[in-house]
Amino acid sequence: MFRGNHPTRVDEKGRLKVPAEFKRVIDERYNAQFYITSLDGKVAQLYPFEEWERIEQKLAGLSTFNPTKKKFLDRVNYWGQVVEMDGQGRLLMPQMLRDAAEIKGEVAVTGNLTHLIVRNLESYRKEIEDQPFTAEDESTLDELGI
Repeated sequence: MFRGNHPTRVDEKGRLKVPAEFKRVIDERYNAQFYITSLDGKVAQLYPFEEWERIEQKLAGLSTFNPTKKKFLDRVNYWGQVVEMDGQGRLLMPQMLRDAAEIKGEVAVTGNLTHLIVRNLESYRKEIEDQPFTAEDESTLDELGI
């Protein structure tokens, strides 16, 4: 599982150096291919290709006419690209997504169990501060058994 926040940098060519903590998990469980996408253009979602294929298999079982499936696919295809990790553990972030999400310089790379989230470090810090964890959030987690 991917967990924690491991800030890193995106270089001037748009390459993300995968933090060592996450690279170890990738080397143990996955190959070097990723599907990089977003639902909103504000954060990048980096799926090891095997994890992305699991999502696609579930989607394939849904009706072609399902409006939520269409909406989801429209977004993940608009932002998405298949990318191969190079020998130095770098992933080339898609240009359109880099620009929209301001993924350059210092970025937060956070684990989201089966995939990674990459976002502008300052924007992430501000989002955490602006959206405090509430008693309602705690209650919801309690209801979920967490």
